[in-house]
Amino acid sequence: MSDKGQKGKGPAKGSGPRGDPREAAKAEKKAAKRENKPAGTQVAVGETAHDPNYVPRFKQRYNDVIRPELMKQFGYKNVMQVPRIEKVVLNIGAGEAASDGKKITQAQNDLTAIAGQKAVVTRAKKAIATFKIRHGLPIGTKVTLRKDRMYEFLDRLITTAMPRIRDFRGLNARSFDGRGNYALGLKEHIVFVEIDYDKTETVWGMDVIINTTARTDDEAKALLKGFQFPFMN
Repeated sequence: MSDKGQKGKGPAKGSGPRGDPREAAKAEKKAAKRENKPAGTQVAVGETAHDPNYVPRFKQRYNDVIRPELMKQFGYKNVMQVPRIEKVVLNIGAGEAASDGKKITQAQNDLTAIAGQKAVVTRAKKAIATFKIRHGLPIGTKVTLRKDRMYEFLDRLITTAMPRIRDFRGLNARSFDGRGNYALGLKEHIVFVEIDYDKTETVWGMDVIINTTARTDDEAKALLKGFQFPFMN
């Protein structure tokens, strides 16, 4: 057929991302990279990708309940003075598995599943001969959550994960750093429902760092109490 007969018909059937599975997979990876989530991740029902009006439950609680209470408790004159959570950093240290790349990958995949956002591998900044650590060796994985994903994680942490901790007696109220930030540790990352215990080869410890705009520890503690953090009396 001449070139003239081909004009206006567009690409042949089966070409491009829709017809070629390999092209479709490439397109999915590119889209996942733009959204900072692993390819193949299923978007949860209610996530902003499906519903632009969706607001996480903890974010709604902050706007409707916590912020007015803090303004009354501390006498803030401007709503911008009210402390808020800026980010949550999750970290899994896997130094004992530094020589095993498969375990580092497992820790990264588990943290990605917990956070709902792709975790990055952390590497040693200096060599430590005692622990057989070389400079640049992968020793863990971490992820930083902000905005809606941050609130969704805190919701799952408080309402689902903590009740599954064995012999849980509450959080240490002294784990503030003096500048309004709070750190807590979990001995077993399998308390999150996203992790299948039967398919997990290694149980990791996990650090959760909560960064707030509070100027004092009292303000930060009142803020976290508003989110129902179970501090010990």
